[in-house]
Amino acid sequence: SLPALVFLMAAMFLFNACSNTTANLTGEWKLVSYGDAAAPTPALPSVDTSISFEEGQFGGTVGCNSFGGDYTLNGDQMSIGSVISTMMFCDQTSTQESAVLAILSDQTMTVTQSGNLLTLSSTDGKSIVTLEKK
Repeated sequence: SLPALVFLMAAMFLFNACSNTTANLTGEWKLVSYGDAAAPTPALPSVDTSISFEEGQFGGTVGCNSFGGDYTLNGDQMSIGSVISTMMFCDQTSTQESAVLAILSDQTMTVTQSGNLLTLSSTDGKSIVTLEKK
């Protein structure tokens, strides 16, 4: 019947609208920018970056060191534990690496996703890390 079909379509639309509020982090992302939310620093163009999220674990590289850590996602709030990293010194990338890891380590971030872009914002709104799906 038509009323049942209309109800079913409305229910499907509402379900889809609700499910999109949680970002889909799974997969591989590259660093776009980071730092001051008002004037983010663009990622170094010549450096291959990668951050992957999967089942409460994340890791990758935003310079020359590898890093990893745990996270939990509750709605749009991502709680990140301590980030551990290898400790090679790399002159070209050390500023980018230390800034990004400092923003993420032991923090709760607000996660927003818009198309292929994922933005992690500090709870005070001052610091961000923006990623793009690879």
